[in-house]
Amino acid sequence: MAEPVGDRSITEVREAYTERVEEYISLLGSVADTHELDSELITRWAEPLAGRVLDAGCGPGHWSDHLRQLGHEVEGVDLTPAFVGRAGERFPGVAFRVASFDDLGAPDAGLAGILAWYSLIHLEPERVPSALDEFARCIAPGGSLLLGFFDGASIEPFPHKVVTAYFWPPTAMAERLEAAGFMIEEVHTRTDPGRRPHAATVARRTDAEAASRTA
Repeated sequence: MAEPVGDRSITEVREAYTERVEEYISLLGSVADTHELDSELITRWAEPLAGRVLDAGCGPGHWSDHLRQLGHEVEGVDLTPAFVGRAGERFPGVAFRVASFDDLGAPDAGLAGILAWYSLIHLEPERVPSALDEFARCIAPGGSLLLGFFDGASIEPFPHKVVTAYFWPPTAMAERLEAAGFMIEEVHTRTDPGRRPHAATVARRTDAEAASRTA
């Protein structure tokens, strides 16, 4: 039986990152290696959250540990077992496990927030809505999602140094988020010299039942 396209993509991403885990950690494996505006945004987003937080696509685990240091109960999940293993070694105070965006393994409405920092960049555009639906399933009404991604004029692939990634216009990502049951609260964009344009969106999980009663 032929392997489904989505499974092939998952395998490709997992294998590509497995080959470069140590290189990735050396270049981007600590908060100190990131832009200070990113750290400030993630910190500000996380501080008011009350409840469990999931770092979806945690990679080396540095943002998971950052959230832990802010006082949150945090779990990091990643598609790549090698990242999960190294994250657990580097940050033993955080629980890490393997999971995909199709099934995060969290209970319905069990999370105060999800950080998905450049986590969806390799997903084919047609698969992004199902990942956002899974985020919405896991986040309690009123909870928050912080999503980081590459900003572009249109949804299109580009040759990322690890494996193919996609640009997303913030307006297009906002449409998908709203369709999944989120309300957009903040949109940030930035272009740094020598870097691809950056975007980040903060979105609040709506109470679907309350919305339907007032519609």
